[in-house]
Amino acid sequence: MSSLTTSLIDTPSRRSIEQTCDDLAITALAVVAIIAGVTFQDYGLGWDDYTHAEYADLLLKMYGSGFRDTGALSFANLFMYGGGFDMLAALIHKVIPLQLFETRRLLGAIVGVIGLGVTWRLARRIGGAPAGLAALLLLALCPTFYGHMFMNPKDAPFAVAMVVLMLGLVRLVQEYPKPSPGTVLILGLGTGLSIGCRILGGLTLIYAIVGFIPLLASEVREHGGREAAHRFFHAVYVTLPGLVLAYLVMGLIWPWAILEFKNPLQAVTYFSHFFEKPWKEMFDGTLVSVPDMPWSYLPTLFALQLPEVLIALAGGAAIATVAVLPQSRVSPRLKAILLMLTLAATLPLAIAMVKRPALYNGIRHFIFVIPPMAVLGGVAFGWLSERVKAYGPAPQMAVVGLFGLSLLLPLTEMVRLHPYQYTHFNHIAGTVREADDRFMLDYWGLAFKQASDGLRQQLEDRQEVPPRGRAKWKVAVCGPQRPAQVALGPDFTIGWDSKQADFAMTLGEFYCKGLTAPVMLEVKRDDVVFARVYDIRGGNIADLLAIPAP
Repeated sequence: MSSLTTSLIDTPSRRSIEQTCDDLAITALAVVAIIAGVTFQDYGLGWDDYTHAEYADLLLKMYGSGFRDTGALSFANLFMYGGGFDMLAALIHKVIPLQLFETRRLLGAIVGVIGLGVTWRLARRIGGAPAGLAALLLLALCPTFYGHMFMNPKDAPFAVAMVVLMLGLVRLVQEYPKPSPGTVLILGLGTGLSIGCRILGGLTLIYAIVGFIPLLASEVREHGGREAAHRFFHAVYVTLPGLVLAYLVMGLIWPWAILEFKNPLQAVTYFSHFFEKPWKEMFDGTLVSVPDMPWSYLPTLFALQLPEVLIALAGGAAIATVAVLPQSRVSPRLKAILLMLTLAATLPLAIAMVKRPALYNGIRHFIFVIPPMAVLGGVAFGWLSERVKAYGPAPQMAVVGLFGLSLLLPLTEMVRLHPYQYTHFNHIAGTVREADDRFMLDYWGLAFKQASDGLRQQLEDRQEVPPRGRAKWKVAVCGPQRPAQVALGPDFTIGWDSKQADFAMTLGEFYCKGLTAPVMLEVKRDDVVFARVYDIRGGNIADLLAIPAP
């Protein structure tokens, strides 16, 4: 890890390499932004979109009424989450010529690209330009992160807020005990946004406390206990304005949290217990009630859904972090940084494996650990490429070439799965083709957008009209109802009841029956059915569910 320290010699060759890496990183960010800008409308609605849009309206009404309309403070259970993303989307929708849910997809893309940029700068600050470029590519070509950034209104913005906070913490370590105003600003903004998104952002306090141990121990050895304490309290004093900013930002996007001092603690208690009626999901070929998921749920899905190269590099970096902690040749600041990143990438998973809370919807609730994994992976790549440089250009080119080839695997899958990248399973799992019978894929029902577009197009091409006596087509839906209604539009009515329905729209998940009726269209990726539309006119379909409703 010595190549990550400030002892690097700043030669023209190194400056040339760093400039090239920075240019490539900026180009990669621009390419991702352009692709996202062209394709964001391809992503359908999930189960939560409609409810989050309602929450945004209530929050804006509350602010607009001078806090007289307080419906947002008791709406469903969303008042225990921040609504910053939702409010911003609603405000942007008022000034741009896009539909509300298209605006939400566009904002998700923008927030995701910001997260990519912050991840790049974080890894670059730690390991240099090659590490930054590698981390950016690892995250941009992580199908799970990329897919969620478009359509996940809670977990993806939270992941971005957390990586902003990690950038602030890393800068604090590097500048300790005299953090700059910019570092204090980033710390305050990251803290307010992360906790304001989800109370789980408080985990960062553990990362910071444990991560600072190597640095503080070094301070005591070098300066003595009294001087080390003085330097510590000076750093705390300088960061106090950041804490004030954090509280203001948190209160703005999560107003319920500041109504009473105990409210954030109530949110912790609430989310520590499963708060819905249990249902079953498919895990490793078996239907399991979500409160009873085994401890292996998260490690299994992370191992099967993340790109192989990300797993290898991040895992290697985490092991190397443990190995360098007792080594005196590694600077205490670098130890602190690596320890914080490793905790950010692994501690939430370890806690979940021990505590075994209700787990469902794959790894979407843990998207926030992927950016620090990408940073660790980027740092590992930077260290490895620097290490083999001593053996000549051939080994270094081999490392770079192998890294580039390994990124082609997730890139190919992202293209094949579009716009369902979030359903990705890697080649260890046999891709989505082998995972289909063992795990949930399109659990949020994004495929209903393409299915709805196809149904409308077929009816227009055939110039068909609803049956006599009805102004609208009736569609029985097995999956998220409101997203299906938004996708189908005003000429359709939807519901679970298949009686007198004209068509049935079903997800390709275990709980939807394969009906014995003419198939009008299928939405497929890699020979896996994500959604079907059946023509059930004149048929007798009693139920769309393969298992009884919970």
